Amino acid sequence: MNHLIERDVAAHYGKAGLTETILDGVLAAGGDPSQPEIETLAPVDEFHTGGREASLMALDMLPLEPGMHVLDAGSGLGGTARLIASNHGCQVTGIDLTPEFTETARALTARTGLGDKCRFETGSVLSIPAEKGSFDAAITFHVGMNIADRAGFYREVFRVLKPGSRFLVFDVMKGSAPGVPYPVPWAETAATSFLKSPAETRDLMADAGFEVEAEKDLTDYAIGYFHKVFENAGDGPPPLGLHLLVGENATEKFTGYLAGLEAGQIVPHIIVAQRS
Repeated sequence: MNHLIERDVAAHYGKAGLTETILDGVLAAGGDPSQPEIETLAPVDEFHTGGREASLMALDMLPLEPGMHVLDAGSGLGGTARLIASNHGCQVTGIDLTPEFTETARALTARTGLGDKCRFETGSVLSIPAEKGSFDAAITFHVGMNIADRAGFYREVFRVLKPGSRFLVFDVMKGSAPGVPYPVPWAETAATSFLKSPAETRDLMADAGFEVEAEKDLTDYAIGYFHKVFENAGDGPPPLGLHLLVGENATEKFTGYLAGLEAGQIVPHIIVAQRS
């Protein structure tokens, strides 16, 4: 069953010619496609609520030091991995289900000059290709929503982390109100959407062996963020943005997400926990 779900999730996100589309967008935005700045890429390569600003808020909650080896579980296009490598001097290994994402992550990382610090592999976070205790820290940004076996995911991250290290989870979680207004950016229907509430997530992480240290609810921030996005959309989409990843019904998906936020059906939530 997990294999079939992962196949459908990868198909949902995969886009042919993605690297070329993004590099064309860099050129249209006034950047250099052969050597793009990570700030230029940020609007498209951080595929989660709030983009770069939310990444910085989340990473401020994680103690990162130069030389640490960080796992990015569900690394997408590699934007957050490159941010960690650039800002914190860490080595980052990313793993993602979607081959097109991994291919693009490698291409963009090479062009930003961070190829010696970031490595990306196509694979499942339910079976991470690493030995026990390989990593000094782990992150996962907007990945759990597509994982039915959440308990297995957290156990696998626990396995590959060193004792005492931290795990940063930033996901869209289930709110107090019932329902999800599909389609949303991570799923067209409920068939590949598996939201857990913050309380359920804490319990699952505890069952895996983690001790929760800190949390942050970004609902109010996310509502303001999406209102600004829609207010600035009058002249059409920018050269680089998440619309390049979400597909032709991007407006419908983001509208649904905002409606779900305002109705209390979904909450973007951060949890930082320590491995025992």
